[in-house]
Order: sequence, then C-alpha cells, then structure tokens
Amino acid sequence: MSAAPPATAHTGAVPGVPRPMTAAEARTAAYLESIRNDPRLLHGFFRHLPKGGDLHNHLSGAVRTEYLIELAAEDGLCVDTATLTAVVPPCGPGTRPAADARTDRDFHEAIVRAWSMQDFPPDQNGHDYFFDTFNKFGEVPWRHRGKLLAQVADTDAAQNQFYLETMITPASDGARQLAAEVGWDPDLAALHARLVAGGRLDKVVADARMEADDGDAEFRTAARCGTSRPRPGCALTVRWISQVSRGSSPERVFTQLALGMRLAERDSRFVAVNLVQPEDWDSSLANYSLQMRMLNYLRTVYPRAHVTLHAGELWPGLVKPEDLKFHIEQAVNVAGTERVGHGVDLVQEDDWQQTARTMAARQIAVEVPFTSNAQILGVRGAEHPFNTYRSYGVPVVLATDDPGVSRIDVTHEYQYAAQTYGLTYPELKDLARASLEYAFLPGRSLWRGNPTRDGYRPAAACTGQLPGSGRTPSAECRRLVAGSPKAGVQWRQEAAYASFER
Repeated sequence: MSAAPPATAHTGAVPGVPRPMTAAEARTAAYLESIRNDPRLLHGFFRHLPKGGDLHNHLSGAVRTEYLIELAAEDGLCVDTATLTAVVPPCGPGTRPAADARTDRDFHEAIVRAWSMQDFPPDQNGHDYFFDTFNKFGEVPWRHRGKLLAQVADTDAAQNQFYLETMITPASDGARQLAAEVGWDPDLAALHARLVAGGRLDKVVADARMEADDGDAEFRTAARCGTSRPRPGCALTVRWISQVSRGSSPERVFTQLALGMRLAERDSRFVAVNLVQPEDWDSSLANYSLQMRMLNYLRTVYPRAHVTLHAGELWPGLVKPEDLKFHIEQAVNVAGTERVGHGVDLVQEDDWQQTARTMAARQIAVEVPFTSNAQILGVRGAEHPFNTYRSYGVPVVLATDDPGVSRIDVTHEYQYAAQTYGLTYPELKDLARASLEYAFLPGRSLWRGNPTRDGYRPAAACTGQLPGSGRTPSAECRRLVAGSPKAGVQWRQEAAYASFER
C-alpha cells in the first residue's frame, strides 16, 4: 500500500502556491483553524507563535509610554500642562513635575494619551497626531538608550522573537557640528573628501562607538545580563540601524548617511542606515531624489554597509499625485536599497509592476507594520498592498514600527495579518522565517536559494536535520549553525517551532 501524500498549504510567499506540510505543521494548522473564532485562544496562539525578528523598529517609539513617564519622573523632568510636552527642570509656572504622574491618575492618563495613540479614534487619520507624540516625549529617551533597549528586548523575547534591528541616531550632536563645518557641495565625492579630511568623520565615528559602549553597559546593568537572574531580553540578538533625519539640510543628511555607513563597516553592532521622518514633509519631497543619489554614491564608498529605506509611506490625498509616482522605484533602482519600509503606495507608482518584479528578483523585502500604516495613512485591509507584494513574489516581513506609540506589539500584527488576509499556519511560519532570512545578520543562511520563490529548504549541510526531525545534526550542519550568526538565530527559531508544534 502506498504512503499518503503529504498535506499541503499555501506558502507565505505567493498566495495560491501550495507547499508540503509536515505532520506537526498539519496538526498545528488544524488547531489554528479550530480556534479562529475564539479571541482568547487565538491571542494565546499568536503570543506563543515563534515570530522571528523585528526589522523595522524605532527604539524611542518602541518603548511603553508608561515606562517613558517613569523615566521622566526618575530624571526629574517637568511636563508642560498646556501641551503635555516633557521639558527640562526646574518646573516653573505652567509645568508640573513628571513625578506627579505616579500619584495623580488623571495626569498620568493624560500624558499617556498625549505621548501615544491611546484612545485615538481608529476611524480617523492620525498622521499629525502620531508624529507629534515624538515631539512631546522627545526629551526623555535620549538619556537612556540602554534602559530603553532592556525594556523593548524583554517585550520581544516574551513574545517568542529572537532578533531585533532597531533604529537610533548615533552621535547626533557631532554629526550636526561636522555638517555645519563642512557645508554643502553638490559634488558628492568632493563633499565626502572634506568630511573625512583630517580624520574629522572618524572622530564622530569614535564618538558613536563610545555612545554604543555606554548604551551596552546600561543595557547589561538594567537587564541583569551575566548575573544569576538575567532578564529575558539578554537572550535577544540586537543590531543597530543608524537613522538619518531626511528633513534636515542636504549637508546634514549626507553627513549622517556617511557616518552610519562608516559605522556599519567598522562596528558589527551597526548594520545599516535608514532615512526617517515623514516622507510627505515639503523638505522630504523636495530632496527625495537628491537623497537617493547620495546613497547611490555612498554605496560605492561603503559597499559592505546595508541600506533599508522608508519609501512609499504615502497615500493619495496626503501629497500631490506626482509625488506618488516614483519613491519606491528610486529607492530600489537609484539608492539600491535592500529592504523597503512601508511601501504602501506601490500601485500608485509609474510602472509599479516592474518595480515589484525587480524587488522579487533581487529579494528586496518589504517591511510591513500594519497598525502604523492604518494609524498614519488610514490604509488597512484590502487597500494595503500586502497581497500584491506577495503575488509578485516580493519577500514580506511583518514589523512593528513604533509599538509603544501605536500601543500594540508584534503578536497583534501577526494576529491582524491572519484574520484580515486569512493566512494559514504555514504562511505565518514562512513570514516569521522571512524576518530572519532578510535580516542584516552576517553569515550563511540556514536556507538555500531564494526561499520566497522556492520555499524554505534547508541548506545542503542541514537537509533533513532541522530541530524536530528526530535526527542528530551532522558535524557539517553544526559548523554552519555555530559559524554563522544568521544561521544560528534561524536554528533557534526552528527549535522553537519544533517545541511549539508539539
């Protein structure tokens, strides 16, 4: 009697293309289908689901608002009672000590609403409100990078994530000063030469590395790493992305980009650069193509530095029609980005199908934070290009963006994706795998070829030996996992899946 064929389910890459399921996956998939209408069990399922890494995360916006308030109180900061903006002491007329929020519940809740999207009507566009929150709490996070990371890392680890790439602004004061000294020159090679002359850029790089050292030390102390009682976040693998303020002057944007890319080549804690701030600001729109050309040039100087870009975080009505036509395309074809953040206006662009095909061919992943897209742009459900990207074979990774401001976590994003788009368990599993496959961790992957197109097939060294297979990994497989930071984190996730599926 012949064996029954393996169960199949739709893959996470291209809707409608089935892939074989293991017996354990089939059982888990059946369980997910049985609880789809039970909110309590469904949330528990998604909380425990291994969820890879978060590749699109702004550290200051990722922290719980309640923790920001506590840090403000610890630092003796004040709160302007009219705008609810954190300000430095002394607390003069029109302000209150942030510490008052510890005992005055109404004051505390007012700050939470001002510093986050708490209670913001879900049917309204929160673009301006969302970005204004950063101005209100901005005086708080810059003092405590390590403490912020400890809190965010704990949250990610508790939700069964294994990796985090989070955005910070390194050596901000030094970069601003250097940009002012050097000024602007449209000859980008000449401008870069002036930046590095006399070791000026290297001094800012050294300052950024010292900042990172201080942040690491604060993190290890806050998280109790290396002690008998380490917090969960100590087990999370973390890398930094240098964020660049796209609304700044051209000389400052160029300086910050060069700094971030030089850092990525000299310090393994830093992996990439990204442009932040609203893409629809007048200055962002006016300088968008120039900034893509800056990256095009700097990639020739720093070929080992990675690039991921906020691009296409736009929607009709937010900007003029002509501004919707090219941002993702230029990020891909001019700046050479390796990932696209948001990418919401894809189908508004000229020849968007070719851009999608290019992204698929180059394995340029799109980072999708559903809640952020809904809150900032009002885009959700069928309007979102999530399924369009997948239908073209573009790698898709789920992300949180600013979960503290949005008042969500990555569990919420996976559950939203499953319920909104009817995703199966194998599709969700492959989305989580994608978040590690397209991470900027060095080393060989646990998977072979193009997994978005061909499915997640183990590298030859580990074929048939993944956790849960019942086979002891060969010496060659063990060497791959031990010698590659990327494969090592991917192996941890596969082990978690073996446990989860049991």
